Formats: sequence, structure tokens, C-alpha cells
Amino acid sequence: MEEQTPAEQALSRSYVTADGLRFDVTKMSVEHHPDRSATLTYWLTVGRQGHPDERWVVALPWDDKSWVDVLTSPAPSPDRLRQLVHLVHAHLEEWWDTKGHNRQSAKMGRRLT
Repeated sequence: MEEQTPAEQALSRSYVTADGLRFDVTKMSVEHHPDRSATLTYWLTVGRQGHPDERWVVALPWDDKSWVDVLTSPAPSPDRLRQLVHLVHAHLEEWWDTKGHNRQSAKMGRRLT
């Protein structure tokens, strides 16, 4: 098994949003494309108080090539790494909030349970 980069390690960590939504990351992978874009694929259990947990697989297209250095570096800048994690979390949360009424968001994820 290939060792994860620091960015992949940081992006693979579970987290809880300010409003209590829990994103438990079961698995995460990064697929790098020839055009320097990437696809971040997450296997998640999403939970919130008063609702049953839901398991999902979500593919986030990452077209911003300015982050390739952070994704691939063995020692990325800590500030840039924090920024990338923040941006990816924001995209995951936006996907969660819009998947029920936005066709493009809905296509990104598939519910497992």
C-alpha cells in the first residue's frame, strides 16, 4: 500500500462542523489526473443529533491546480495545508447541504445505507 502524503493524511481525518454535523471519514483517496486536476473520493459516515447515521461515497472534483503542490508534497507549508483542509471541508459541507436539491451535487455522492 502506498504511503499517504501529509495532505492525504490531514484530509482523511474525521471532523465535526460548528453546528454539530459529524463527518466520520472511513476512507479517502486522491486520484491525480494528467491535466493536474484531482478527484478526492470520500467514504463517509455522516451523523447529526436526532437523525440516524448515513453512509456515503462522495467524489469531489478538484480542478484548482494551485493546490497540486500541497496535495503531492512530502512537506507542504502548514498554512497552505490548513487552508486546503478548510476548503475541502467547506466543499463537503456544501455537498451535504445541497445534495437534495442540486442535481450537480446529487451526482457527486451515492448513499450506501
